[in-house]
Amino acid sequence: MSNATIYDVAGKAEVSLATVSRVLNNPEKVNEATRAKVLKVIKELGYRPNAIARGLASHKTTTVGIVLSDVTRASTSQLLGGIIDIAKKYSYSIKIFSMSGDTNVLDSIRDVVAEQVDGVLLLNDELDTAQMNIVKEQTSNANIPLVLTNVISDDPELASVAIDYFDASYQITKELIEKGRKDIYLLSTVRRYSVNTQKEAGYTKAMEENGLTSKIFRTSGDISINTPHFEEYFEKNKVDGAIAVRDSIAVSFMNVMINKGYKVPQDISICGYQNTKYAMLARPSLTCIDTPVYDIGAVAMRLLTKLMKGEQVDSIKVVLPHKVIKRQTL
Repeated sequence: MSNATIYDVAGKAEVSLATVSRVLNNPEKVNEATRAKVLKVIKELGYRPNAIARGLASHKTTTVGIVLSDVTRASTSQLLGGIIDIAKKYSYSIKIFSMSGDTNVLDSIRDVVAEQVDGVLLLNDELDTAQMNIVKEQTSNANIPLVLTNVISDDPELASVAIDYFDASYQITKELIEKGRKDIYLLSTVRRYSVNTQKEAGYTKAMEENGLTSKIFRTSGDISINTPHFEEYFEKNKVDGAIAVRDSIAVSFMNVMINKGYKVPQDISICGYQNTKYAMLARPSLTCIDTPVYDIGAVAMRLLTKLMKGEQVDSIKVVLPHKVIKRQTL
């Protein structure tokens, strides 16, 4: 069996991936000379397209690729819920791909493109600028619309749907300061995520404006790791306020502080991010920024639909509103 890929075909035929795809799926849309050249190369290389590529245009279904790094986060399941509900309305097929920041991003995104997807929703917020450029280049070369979903990028050409994480973090930090808190920590992650970078920046600005020292504590979202971190570090360091980048981290921190004898919110104010089930199940219940992740997923799918259809959009940068849900920890 030949190991030739669609990239080999495109390279030898000196055409784009999109042209090879059209020859396989919509041959009537390719001029006769180009079609013949591509088919000749396919035969010479022994290239065997996958089942989707072999399908006739009249039977072709729209397929959306969802690229994510971690399915264990509560926010990821809610994002997928919004995406899938909208995809069902359009009878789209969904394919899920895994891509973490420490894998070979070029190989990973090529695998996505090779599956002949019609559009891509990127839920992976671990990619740095260079890795994001690789994703952008590969999808653009294949003429596949791309929408960043709850992922932040400064690139004006990349479509995205999220909230203003900088402003959200800035505002919640100001609320803690107005409560008289001075030793406020931002509980962030060791692994770098684009949304957390914005949260850290908003927090830092609010602290500096009020003459307070920024204190970013980096740990893991894994309770077995962050619990001993909190127990050891806060045995000797003062803290009267904390904002965690995830609700689960906030609850883990709160449990540690309560065990140390702190009263919440009398001695310490604690806020989370996302407004997941952890916030409501915690005792005391957790104040947090409500990130409308289901809506982010749904709006991202709608935006991708317009881009796949070539429809006009008002803006490819969509910023959804957020709010603070005040409970018993503030």
